[in-house]
Amino acid sequence: MSLDPDDSRPPYQQIASRLRAAILTHEISAGEKLPSQAELAAEYGVAGMTVQRALSILKEQGLIVSRQGAGSFVRHRTERPVGLRPHMEQAFEQAEVTIDFVGYTAETLHGVLAEPLDKIRAGRFTPKSLHIRLLLSDMSRPLSLPVLATNRPEDSAAVRDRMAAISTRHAGAIHEAVQELADLGLVPEVTIESRVHGTAPLFKCFIINSTDVFFGYYPVVAHPVRIDGEMVDILDPMGKDAIMFQHTDDGDPEAADSQYVSQTRTWFESIWNTIATPQP
Repeated sequence: MSLDPDDSRPPYQQIASRLRAAILTHEISAGEKLPSQAELAAEYGVAGMTVQRALSILKEQGLIVSRQGAGSFVRHRTERPVGLRPHMEQAFEQAEVTIDFVGYTAETLHGVLAEPLDKIRAGRFTPKSLHIRLLLSDMSRPLSLPVLATNRPEDSAAVRDRMAAISTRHAGAIHEAVQELADLGLVPEVTIESRVHGTAPLFKCFIINSTDVFFGYYPVVAHPVRIDGEMVDILDPMGKDAIMFQHTDDGDPEAADSQYVSQTRTWFESIWNTIATPQP
């Protein structure tokens, strides 16, 4: 593919413009790897430095992320939970896999783990270690959310019990599936832990292999649910349609995304090692 000789813009801007158009029109999908710098240089007939400048523009515009030794990928900027799946699968291609999750019920995590765990059972993924930590809200305590629509946490034990049952079901399923991999000898080193804390679930966050963070807020929604056979109105953090934002540590300690990932890891460890307690 040649550049337009009538275009007054320098070659690196033309390349950046073409790649930007391919990303925004989904010709190159979110999560997809871009051709290497050498491949792009050969494709456009330019020097590697020219391609590097073009990629820097796309990175500054938040369209791509770079990972040391892996290349550049189209960024998941506003993908819904389904956007986690390709990243989760990429994570399981590594020898050592770590996943730290903060959230409401672990339902999303349960869903996105299903396929990579199946691929381990099928021998398509062969990680040497797998470490998962779940940090969840303690539904045995009065929390500001979820609550009855009257907004009285002290009267909302039944609402919390309902969500605790959902959380226990999904977290328990993850524990069983991961432990099974260890029992079958498919992953030599496995740990999975769940801890709870006394703050309401206001956001969900996935820290994948310590380098990628996906973060999304739970909007509070009023809706009816059935509790003990009766329909009641509750105020509920709703994660199903939460928009997720991706931040990737590209190895540059001065980059905003790298600092975001670092601070998120620090925050997680601070909660995990202080106020969080093992899930009953």
